[in-house]
Amino acid sequence: MSPPSEHILMAHGAGGTQSRELVAELFARHFSNPTLEAMNDAAIIDAPTGKIALTTDAYVVRPLFFPGGNIGKLSICGTVNDLAVSGAAPVALTASFVIQEGFSIEELERIVISMAQTARDAGVAIVAGDTKVVEHAGIDGLTITTAGLGRLVTEEPLMSSRIEAGDVVLINGNIADHGMAIMAQREGLSFTTTIESDCACLWPLVESLLTTVPNVRFMRDATRGGLAAVLNECCEHNPFGLDIDETAIPLNETTAAACEIVGLDPLAVANEGKLIAVVPASDAQRALDVMRGHPLGTDAAIIGQATAEDAGRVRLRTAVGSTRLVAMPSGELLPRIC
Repeated sequence: MSPPSEHILMAHGAGGTQSRELVAELFARHFSNPTLEAMNDAAIIDAPTGKIALTTDAYVVRPLFFPGGNIGKLSICGTVNDLAVSGAAPVALTASFVIQEGFSIEELERIVISMAQTARDAGVAIVAGDTKVVEHAGIDGLTITTAGLGRLVTEEPLMSSRIEAGDVVLINGNIADHGMAIMAQREGLSFTTTIESDCACLWPLVESLLTTVPNVRFMRDATRGGLAAVLNECCEHNPFGLDIDETAIPLNETTAAACEIVGLDPLAVANEGKLIAVVPASDAQRALDVMRGHPLGTDAAIIGQATAEDAGRVRLRTAVGSTRLVAMPSGELLPRIC
């Protein structure tokens, strides 16, 4: 556990150990209720017409525009994806804007148009919202907060507690593109090939997967903290560990080079269009075929499996044949990436 802090640090928003400690020791302690304690990407709530999923998120990415997207597209994709990996079809979204005085209306319209198009492509409506304007010194440009409502389409929530030893772990494509696209744009890094964010709405892929492989045990999108964070969250406090094959993890060559140049582990770099799915071994090939048959999963791969050994830990078999533990990311690797 990290040393206690009297003040909020940037690391508290990075999606790693400090984020989890802040949520557990402050928010969850005071807001405590059974729904919140499940700590899923979306809350699963009983309604008269069946179970629904509810999620919310805030977006502060800098720069606002980046290769492959912008803060508006990101806000829709991030919210839809939190519903999708919870096993819920998105139904409606809300959007709240806090805008800096003096912000360009032309840029704001570009962002809103992108949000509208992304929502239409995902088959979801933006049905309510709010707008606030603050003094020039009160905020850095623009922040967007969204909430999403979805209809649960699985028989039960997709939770890590359903995973069993022998189950197989899949990912739908290359990791670390989003975080490195943001860093390259922010720092003016130039590469032979432009790194583009993988920002995308995953519901169409998830819908195909759940239709073909109804026994999916667990899904999670690997955003802040990257693949390392979601794998650790998956097996934390559970009676299984995860064995992951480093050579099987899809990684774009330019992104890998960028990570090496700046000294970042691609496993801990954020994604915005990647999900982890855990399925029974008997369904693994079918799940892989479904992913690879969808435009958002052409580079999908089986990257490991759950094991009864080393419960609660993630073990990585490296390219040189050694084994190391993958820790939950700590500290602030890339600020304001979502």
